[in-house]
Amino acid sequence: MTQISPHPSTSSPTRRPVVVLGAGPAGLTIGNILRAASVDCLVLETESRQFIERRPRAGVLEERVVRGLERRGLATRLLERAERHTTCEFRFDGASHRLPYSELTGQHHFVYPQPLLVTDLVREYADVRGGDIRFGVRDVTLHDTGTDHPSVSYRCPETGERHLVRCDFVAGCDGARGVSRAALSPEHARIARHDYGIGWLALLAEAPASADSVLFGVHPLGFAGHMPRSPEVTRYYLQCPPGDDPENWPHERVWKELRLRLAAADAPPLKEGRLVEKRVLDMHDYVVEPMASGRLFLAGDAAHLTAPIAAKGMNLALHDAFLLGDALVDRLTAGDERALAGYSAASLRRVWDYQEFSQWLSDVYHGAASGDPYRAGTTLARLRRLFTSPAAAAAFAEQYLGTADHH
Repeated sequence: MTQISPHPSTSSPTRRPVVVLGAGPAGLTIGNILRAASVDCLVLETESRQFIERRPRAGVLEERVVRGLERRGLATRLLERAERHTTCEFRFDGASHRLPYSELTGQHHFVYPQPLLVTDLVREYADVRGGDIRFGVRDVTLHDTGTDHPSVSYRCPETGERHLVRCDFVAGCDGARGVSRAALSPEHARIARHDYGIGWLALLAEAPASADSVLFGVHPLGFAGHMPRSPEVTRYYLQCPPGDDPENWPHERVWKELRLRLAAADAPPLKEGRLVEKRVLDMHDYVVEPMASGRLFLAGDAAHLTAPIAAKGMNLALHDAFLLGDALVDRLTAGDERALAGYSAASLRRVWDYQEFSQWLSDVYHGAASGDPYRAGTTLARLRRLFTSPAAAAAFAEQYLGTADHH
């Protein structure tokens, strides 16, 4: 909860118009937007710079998001290095079905692992634009965010000294376990939750991609996913029980299940390799409404979590960052409060749309393995419709690529 008054034993307070909590894609993008507008800010991150630049995370970016980064001077290296995906492939009933979504929309996905994007954003913020960022901070506490004079205190990792920063606004971009979401008053914020009741075994394999696109295997044994990440590394997913132990999945079992669930007539064999990561992800979502309370504004996973079913998490975080960063600039440079007042509602329209698509796609991915013949039958009907109805294919492509207008 937000404390009512600042910690009594802090050093002399400093002042910044904005304090940004969290140096993920959302926080760093907001910091860069503010610096570009000559608005001073401070970014506080509990982890080290080395950690955030190496932390394995998602890698699929919508073209609309990349163009938003490009307009803000934040996509130079991304555009030089990212792969472009134009097609996805569903495998079910032992056959391959390709969906060329770029032909339907004129847009494509960029594949650029989040650690690389974070590295680019940190470099631009701290090294190029001279932004102030503190890594490894401890005991971050929010104060008086319900008033016109909020502040943030934290402990310096080197000296142990507590610092107090007075500010006009706090951007809470510190993720699902950060202090921002915990600071929201239950009387002013509702958290809607959804649990899919399934797990995904997330795998990174030191192996080149086995196909030139993303593969979605819909199989009675469970879902399987193949996502190229780089010429040497491929991301795989396997549906498993929630809370399963990764140690239950030795090398031989993993590749046997992947071969079965991604099987298709005339498809080449999977290119196998050493598994360098095995984690079990329990599929669940949440949405915080509203995404603001007083002078505290949430963005990214602090405000909403979307299971990786539809690869929307990093995209939503960046959409939030564009809206919130621009709204803070309007307020602090021109005194225009309209965008800031409408930030939560504007973000939530996209958030709920992506949540609904994730839920729909989960039914498609997991229905065949539900053990329910009715769900399995309707799942196959949906999949067949994607490849027989141009309207159904176009609707899927629009949501998959995030091309819908949410204004």
